[in-house]
Amino acid sequence: MSVNPSSTQPPGPATTPSTRKPRRQPRRLKVDDVLVVKRSRIRTAISGTVVGNFMEWFDFGIYGYLAVTMTAVFTEGLPREAGLLVTLFGFAVSFLVRPLGGAVLGPIGDRIGRQKVLFLTMAIMAASTALIGVLPTAAQIGLWAIIPLYLLKMVQGFSTGGEYAGATTYVAEFSPDRRRGFWSSWLDSGSYLGFAAGASTVALTTLAVESISGPGAMVEYGWRIPFLVALPLGIVAIWFRLRIPETPAYEVAENAGETEIDEQDPLSRHGIVGIFRHYWRQMLIAMAIVAATNSAGYALTSYMPAYLENEVGVSNLVAAMATVPVLIVLSACLPLVGRLSDRVGRKPVYLTASVATLVLMVPAFAIMQLGEAWAILLALTMTMLPVALWVGPSAAALPALFPTASRFGAMAIAYNLSVSLFGGTTPLFSEALIQLTGNAFMPAFYIMFFGLVAGLAVLTMKESARRPLLGSVPAVETKAEAAEIVARQDEDPLIDTSTMPLDVLPDAGAGQHEPAGV
Repeated sequence: MSVNPSSTQPPGPATTPSTRKPRRQPRRLKVDDVLVVKRSRIRTAISGTVVGNFMEWFDFGIYGYLAVTMTAVFTEGLPREAGLLVTLFGFAVSFLVRPLGGAVLGPIGDRIGRQKVLFLTMAIMAASTALIGVLPTAAQIGLWAIIPLYLLKMVQGFSTGGEYAGATTYVAEFSPDRRRGFWSSWLDSGSYLGFAAGASTVALTTLAVESISGPGAMVEYGWRIPFLVALPLGIVAIWFRLRIPETPAYEVAENAGETEIDEQDPLSRHGIVGIFRHYWRQMLIAMAIVAATNSAGYALTSYMPAYLENEVGVSNLVAAMATVPVLIVLSACLPLVGRLSDRVGRKPVYLTASVATLVLMVPAFAIMQLGEAWAILLALTMTMLPVALWVGPSAAALPALFPTASRFGAMAIAYNLSVSLFGGTTPLFSEALIQLTGNAFMPAFYIMFFGLVAGLAVLTMKESARRPLLGSVPAVETKAEAAEIVARQDEDPLIDTSTMPLDVLPDAGAGQHEPAGV
């Protein structure tokens, strides 16, 4: 399709997407404009992204489940409580670097494409994790040992700054509009399975080395094994990342010239300043949701083993294994929650998550204090429920807040600012609050605060379920569905052609998608 001069007009003043003047006179959507994304291509793209995300969170999971052991390894000579805070700060410092990674890698992903950046983040993560497994300990070089550990955690954080934002952008852009919640939710299923795999690896390693070398074997050498296991897993994940194609939505935007910077056009590509200028409201909404999601999520995963050991008094092995069945159930629930959000909308699911957070957190931590196996399992399940409701829609809902041309960059900045300040610091802040107040319920109050803030933010969010992504043409699974969309476009409130890059046809020769009717 050639550009129709009569269909364009000079860009108006910068406004938000809900109030901006159209950049072009809207025209009717044609069948050939609609993207038909074959299900086989969706599965290839999603599986390659999920495997990489599994690996990413396997790496972070190991550190969380080894927190107490790592305290003995890297802070020998410090009091136990101070050493644990120093070790948990290693977890937090990786998140403090994430905004830098997002600010660098996100805009690059908008400029050169999603797939290339996702390959890079996977390679960096696998290498840095394996290197942790060969670091000298405090017994060998004293407290200096913590410095290279912090440096490698910072490298991990920089990589992850582009990983999750890029992965959510990728799966959202590759998913058909009507089932975006379902397909995108598989990404976070991989994440929590990665955590569960990390816990299982730590538990099995503990059983093996202690049966061979005695109770002190994990501190002596066993802690290295889970980190070194990350290397072959990383190679497999990198291979998968090499096979995934670029997203159809990005290719259409690129062909339409949307990926060229235009400071006056909200739907064009922008740098950091332009993103905040045009989308600051959406950034705040995303940050509130991310804070609620990750404060609950990281409390359940990365902080819970240390909490169970120190506050409840269970063994390292029990603490690691207690969360595994809960995380597996959580992973299985996420596609169901994602599909639910496709049917009833993202906002109702998020609001239910907010209510569940406020209602369940304190009872869950109270039951946990009983210390019995059944009580711990029940408490972790109660903690899991709001996590599932927050996480299930997020890989679809958060990228939908931003236009295709700037989506990776905006997601990377909003997500990583929030997760570094409020989510990834949950283990550190929770432990510090407990030590400061002596109140074992402080983690619950911390999670509830962000659940309330996010619930208020969701009330201001525009519903995105079943809509085309902002700055993208509709995406469907069949040509019949494409024809149906075109036939009812005049009365369909979900179709807004003024936000779509309709001046250039999709590149049918790219092989990743095909225009309807071809």
